[in-house]
Amino acid sequence: MGCGVSKSSQFHVQRCEKAAVLIQMWYRKYVARMEMRRRCTWNIFQSIEYAGEQDQIKLYNFLGYLMDHFTPSSSNLICHIFRENEVCRDAEWERYFCYKNIEIPEVYSGPHLTFPLTASQAAGLVESFKNKQQLHSRYVLQLLLETWKLLRILPNINRVSTCHSKEISICGDLHGQLEDLLLIFYKNGMPSMEKPYVFNGDFVDRGKDSIEILLILFAFLLVYPSDVHLNRGNHEDHIVNLRYGFTKEVLGKYRVHGKRILKLLQKIFSWLPLATVIDHKVLVLHGGISDATDLSLLAKVDRHRYVSALRPPKKKPGSEDQLSMDSDMEDDSWISRVSAGTRRRASLTYMKPFASRNDFQHRSLQDFSRHIIRPLREEPKDRRRQAEFTLSTLGHLSSLSAHSHCAALLLQIVDLLWSDPMSQDGCIPNEVRGGGCYWGPDVTEQVLSKNHLQLLIRSHECKQEGYEFCHSRKVLTIFSASNYYEVGSNRGAYITLGPDLIPHLIQYQASSMTRELTLTQRVGWTEHSALKVVREQLFAHRSDLTGAFQEFDKENTGMISLNDWARAVEAVLHLGIPWRVLRSQLVPNAPDGMMNYRSWFRELAIKEPDTEHIHQALLETVYRHRSTLETIFRIVDTDHSGKALGHAPAATVSRVQTRSVLSRV
Repeated sequence: MGCGVSKSSQFHVQRCEKAAVLIQMWYRKYVARMEMRRRCTWNIFQSIEYAGEQDQIKLYNFLGYLMDHFTPSSSNLICHIFRENEVCRDAEWERYFCYKNIEIPEVYSGPHLTFPLTASQAAGLVESFKNKQQLHSRYVLQLLLETWKLLRILPNINRVSTCHSKEISICGDLHGQLEDLLLIFYKNGMPSMEKPYVFNGDFVDRGKDSIEILLILFAFLLVYPSDVHLNRGNHEDHIVNLRYGFTKEVLGKYRVHGKRILKLLQKIFSWLPLATVIDHKVLVLHGGISDATDLSLLAKVDRHRYVSALRPPKKKPGSEDQLSMDSDMEDDSWISRVSAGTRRRASLTYMKPFASRNDFQHRSLQDFSRHIIRPLREEPKDRRRQAEFTLSTLGHLSSLSAHSHCAALLLQIVDLLWSDPMSQDGCIPNEVRGGGCYWGPDVTEQVLSKNHLQLLIRSHECKQEGYEFCHSRKVLTIFSASNYYEVGSNRGAYITLGPDLIPHLIQYQASSMTRELTLTQRVGWTEHSALKVVREQLFAHRSDLTGAFQEFDKENTGMISLNDWARAVEAVLHLGIPWRVLRSQLVPNAPDGMMNYRSWFRELAIKEPDTEHIHQALLETVYRHRSTLETIFRIVDTDHSGKALGHAPAATVSRVQTRSVLSRV
């Protein structure tokens, strides 16, 4: 008897192999399509996010314009955001923040604190916030005041070691998402002497529990000051907080004492350390570096003077060189004096003056780039980088003095908080965000080598997997806020670093709903949300888009090709997203590759408000700038009553002035 395989069996095996190959090919195509859709969705969310950051910068420039051109009674409505403090000395500040006159009612059922804090109280605070309890404002002020006192004795760059513990845990952006912090503590353990942590900035904004995250981190910092380390992020900035939700959150949760809490938090943010170095080999900071980064300079800077990285500190009246540490009681006339008497400087070494503030302040960062990039190309690299800094110094730097030392410090801090890595060599302005720079592998090598470091850990950028290596694995981005853009949009991650200094990455997604969805459902969910955001942008720019479409429709037929549609949309929105890939979702009715743009806006699935008594152009303008207007109202409403207009009886301006202001928003 033979032991060979029959022909029928061989045929059956071949059919199974072919079927397996077909299934594998189909699955690979399916995964590739899902990945393409996911990346496209990601691009949309990130483009909208960075566009919002640029809008905030433009708003700050606009407010500077008001300060310079309107009457004192009008400027008083907004001048408080250009000042950091209201009294001059720390002792006076402590009296202002005194909590002892705040009584705790008997009906209060939230957590109680005694000082000095204990580990059990810090853990109890975590449990209370997990159960949606709120800490009383007396305890909030007391905890914040103790935190402020501690931060004032910490160095700019914390230096920690793994020799006393098995590992150090490093967390990236949390952005007010308490669920992520609780999950990290559940998986990794709460901070302790045996479990040290580094939290790398951007604790607040966007999420709904920013104040709770701060109180938890500050509580553990007070209990374990040698084992809990907090770096400052670009969102630890009161001007940024006005737009992205933290100011609104605090005033909503603490209506009576919210203003004092926010003022104390401004002080605390300015005292947060700038970086952490682990075992003299690993640098941890929020944003990044540049070819001008000097850690020795950063170690010496008076960091608390930079209450906002969007502008440097002010000089004391009558002083040429001394910078003011606390200057809210100073005369606001410094703004007009500096604006009138100085000119923007290109860099510390290349002192060719730029035009005045009035000529530049309302242009976009792209406009700045087009204006000065050509002459800069002829400068040596070291001069060019410093000159290019003016591209990303947020528009308002024209109001600064030309004091070179102050400019150098501002350069260092802005780069530290706002910069992002790029794949090519060099160092160029970060025009997408509007602050800091993009730096390449050569800059990483230069800074690490100069400071005898081997790894840079940073945050600042949301990553789909929660982390990302670049620059030959010498730069590691860590982002700890999962589901940042939408449920299922990204994982969160944190790092554990042992004495071998090899980073171990732990990923997670805080939402249980995400774990129950299939790949198709997760991608579809986030894609739907992203397309909704895009449709809102298209609706808000309807008039501009119509004009752009008409440029391609020379015969006024109302029809343009889909390729022309994509070009026109990008020319108006400048979001840099793949419009051609999105055509099928955004332009469903386009027979023969042509679309009727006049009827297209009605198909965007956005419910339009009743416009019977509203001028359409005004409606579009208000809708497009709704986030900016909300921020303005929050600034003007100095007593946080919700009645912004009621505080501006003297802010009446002429029709010409009003039209001028609206045109600049």
